[in-house]
Amino acid sequence: MADALRVPIGRDLDYPLFVALMAHCVVVHAVISLARVTISYRTIELGLSIVSLGAIQTGFSLVPIFAAVALGRFIDRGHDAVAAWIGAGFMVLACAGLWLWPNSAVHLFVWSVILGVGQLCSMAGQQMIAVRCSGQRRREWVFGYFMVALGVGQGLGPTVLSLFGGRTALPPTSVLFAICLAGAVFAQGVALALRPAAHGTTRAAPGTEVPIAKLLRMPGLFAALWASVITVTAFELLVIYLPLLGTERNIDTRDIGLLLAVRSGVSILSRVFYVRLIEIVGRVRLMLVCLLLGAAAFALLGVPTSLPWMYAGVCAMGLGLGIAATLTFSEVVLIAPHEARATALSLRITGNRLGQFFLPLLGGVLASITGAGGVLLVTALALAGSGIAVRMSLREHHDT
Repeated sequence: MADALRVPIGRDLDYPLFVALMAHCVVVHAVISLARVTISYRTIELGLSIVSLGAIQTGFSLVPIFAAVALGRFIDRGHDAVAAWIGAGFMVLACAGLWLWPNSAVHLFVWSVILGVGQLCSMAGQQMIAVRCSGQRRREWVFGYFMVALGVGQGLGPTVLSLFGGRTALPPTSVLFAICLAGAVFAQGVALALRPAAHGTTRAAPGTEVPIAKLLRMPGLFAALWASVITVTAFELLVIYLPLLGTERNIDTRDIGLLLAVRSGVSILSRVFYVRLIEIVGRVRLMLVCLLLGAAAFALLGVPTSLPWMYAGVCAMGLGLGIAATLTFSEVVLIAPHEARATALSLRITGNRLGQFFLPLLGGVLASITGAGGVLLVTALALAGSGIAVRMSLREHHDT
């Protein structure tokens, strides 16, 4: 993406919409990343079980599993900005609840569910606005910056944790939830700058949508969705179980926050070069290499190792999975028909949320037996297996 990032902004780009999108993406994902890791710490603070930790975090993915496709249909009819407005409102509600009533597993689960709905609506709207705000010539350029903004937001959350956490095993969760609420209110304001599509824009009419089964049969789409599920779920498991790993290995909160922030920072840098890497390596081969690199990084974190090696692991993870996540997003947009792009991207979200729902729950059971390290090792195996499966299923498609 090095060359793509130097492409001058011209008439092929809706610059005001692009700037609003970047700001909204950064703020939303900063709030989400900080809120989710703080929920993990609050669960530990309340003395709840490891299984409860996994169960509470699955609430984040509960509604999106069932609602993402319907939301995609809604957005395909030209309502991407409206979805972003609604998402910011749910985030404000969830963060207010986390600040005022984080007193039990039930409270944390309910607010986690509402936070997940807010993230779903925001992310689904952002994805289609990223497609809409540019023409074909600037699309990869916009995708690159969109994923960079996402990474910046994901890195800001852990950075705030590191700044406020101090050298203690448990951070001041009430303060962090208050910061999340302030960020969510700001995200609501930024969302209003996202303009809806013009009335003349091509939209899918109700009753004319591309069937889901037809979408999934398109060559390469299911493989891209599968790679997305594994990649995104791996990141989520890291956010959920790295705090637990820190308490098990007596690693202070500041280092846990820095580890997550470093992972996000390297992901951002990796996306600067991903287009150039595609040209050199090829899409499918690059996805295989990146998933295997992420697997090796999770395995390194899963075994007892020193803190410097953990930082090396999160750097490798950020590099590999940062590129893989960008590739899956771009691949879905390339494969899906114009009138069903939001639906296809919502299928991506549905798959991601299915992984985020079931794997943390299973991870909680596994962690109660093996500790957090066991969850990370199983994640490593899943990444390696998915890389090989994607390479085998896509070797006849898109391998340049």
